[in-house]
Amino acid sequence: MSQNKYVTTAIPYVNGAPHIGHAEDYLLADIYTRYQTMLGHKVKFQAGTDEHGNKIEKKASASNLDLQDYVDQNSQKFRDFLTKFDIGYTDFIRTTDQAHTRLVQQIWQKLQPHIYLSSYDGWYCEGCESFVTQKEFDEYQGVCPDHQTPYQRITESNYYFKLSNFKEQIKTAILEHQMQILPEFRKKEILKLLEDAPDVSISRPTEHLRWGIPVPGDDSQVMYVWMDALTNYITILGYPERAISDFWPADLQIVGKDILRFHAILWPAILLGLGLPLPKTILSHGFILIDGQKISKSLGNVVDPLDVLAKHGLDAFRYYFSKHVDTFTDADFTWEKFENAYRNELANDYGNLVQRLATLCQKNQVRFTPSSLSFDSTYSDLMDRFEFNNAINYVWSKIQEVNKHIEELKPWQVAKTDPAEARVLLSNLVHELLSANYMLKPFLPISNQVEQIFTASQIQPPKTPLFPKD
Repeated sequence: MSQNKYVTTAIPYVNGAPHIGHAEDYLLADIYTRYQTMLGHKVKFQAGTDEHGNKIEKKASASNLDLQDYVDQNSQKFRDFLTKFDIGYTDFIRTTDQAHTRLVQQIWQKLQPHIYLSSYDGWYCEGCESFVTQKEFDEYQGVCPDHQTPYQRITESNYYFKLSNFKEQIKTAILEHQMQILPEFRKKEILKLLEDAPDVSISRPTEHLRWGIPVPGDDSQVMYVWMDALTNYITILGYPERAISDFWPADLQIVGKDILRFHAILWPAILLGLGLPLPKTILSHGFILIDGQKISKSLGNVVDPLDVLAKHGLDAFRYYFSKHVDTFTDADFTWEKFENAYRNELANDYGNLVQRLATLCQKNQVRFTPSSLSFDSTYSDLMDRFEFNNAINYVWSKIQEVNKHIEELKPWQVAKTDPAEARVLLSNLVHELLSANYMLKPFLPISNQVEQIFTASQIQPPKTPLFPKD
């Protein structure tokens, strides 16, 4: 029976170009969306851009651009990026949208019983746009581990959200699997962080932050990034002006590990404060490392995902980052690994198999009658557990089995003495290939082309290799 599904991605800041981490967010969401669509479900897939904050204001000033012009230009870069990577999002939100601004202010008012004004004197990381506890300051010796910049000492008056009102409910929801956090070891981290989680600042004085959504009833304050950004997942659905139960709670929310704490602690608290159900699953993926090191401009090891895309095309990009990058943990990218995966796996295992089998079918005048295809239980189980890299590895084992069966059965030799039997063998091999190819569809767009080759009225090999080696 058809169901509604809702998949979200973290909205990136527009103070920089789309990078490999954004591509990973979008790819995982797109794979799951395609999978659910193939199951016959209606999927809403959110993407967007986070456009408020000091970092953006500073970048606009440094670029000699009006703030709105700056965010307009950079938001468009992300939309173009999504198009280039064939990401099938259905809805795009910008935090500078008038509708979002209006709805967030209404959400603030609904949360009023859980909001209070207080002063803050402590540590702050502008790169993370987050306040830092003394414990964290001491642990990292006063330097942000993600940005390698010293924490700032600030004193200001802010509105706070009473996270303390909801800690026990969040803990219960996690432990009783009402809200699943993946991978399991991240869940344990969140439960530990939850124990000491303080109430959260949700505003900044305009003297310290000008570019933001005004706090209702207090022109001296603007909403702080997390109240503004996290709520996009429901304002895009029209909340609170429209009922959102058709798609909320979200089935899958995908975030990087660096912002998991906000999505797994503060976001559920906001939802509980609004009386809304919690997301079903929050999936946290790791970082992409380059030659074993974290990506850093200072190290000069930044890899532009558009360069990777240009090297061998969209399918090669999607293949490497779904199969060779673990869904849940940090993973390494090198150009050598990428080339090896392209040549030895995509080109040899898959591309050559398609060429070879189609050529044999053409020579032996095979007329293949396509039958209905479906996902097998092992594949479905992996996809339903969001183990995307394990799922495509499983499919690849099926591709390799077809290659092995061709070598064992030798249909070209059988054709010399029994053409009819050879056609039966080839038809069976085509069915094997198409069964595996069907499970590749959420991952590789080229799988549609492969299906067309073998279900055409007359099977013909592709005129050019699917994955050229030069």
